Amino acid sequence: MEAKILLTTSRRPTRRIRTFLHDLNAVIPGSFRVNRGKASVDDLADEAAWRGISKVIIVDRWKGGPGRIRLFQLTETKLKEVPPRIYIRGIKLQREFGTKERPKINLLAARQPSFKGHDAERFVRSLSEFLEVPLLSPHETLEQGAEMRLTLNEEDQITLTFYLFPKGREVGPRIRVSHLIWSV
Repeated sequence: MEAKILLTTSRRPTRRIRTFLHDLNAVIPGSFRVNRGKASVDDLADEAAWRGISKVIIVDRWKGGPGRIRLFQLTETKLKEVPPRIYIRGIKLQREFGTKERPKINLLAARQPSFKGHDAERFVRSLSEFLEVPLLSPHETLEQGAEMRLTLNEEDQITLTFYLFPKGREVGPRIRVSHLIWSV
């Protein structure tokens, strides 16, 4: 599959951030993971342009773990951040789900949440557009591939996770969102 999205980290990633990036690479079809090293954001734009990739996801570090996810679109020669900026409260890696192997997903769809009037609706639509994956209604079924699903906990916090079909089991990573910034 042709790469559409470049995945990378902040400059000094921890092991947990690297593993999280591997997990994202496994569940996002058309993604390509790059070790950032000392590369600037402009260097990442050059790398993406050289590879023919128009979108970049950067996972930033906060207190030793993944703290923020930024989405970028490649314009002429530089990266332009697109909303939302995702702040992470916590993650659960694929290996923490107890599965032996990391599934490589070739088909991903986003599930429209069943609840209305929340930031989660806007969030899943923007992720669906950015990742270029179809948006399923709450009642549609998926025969194969994987599904990206959003849920809300008691405190109205968004959790984003991935389910593998036809088995319908959660494969992760599970991302608990602290908050979203729409004006970037």
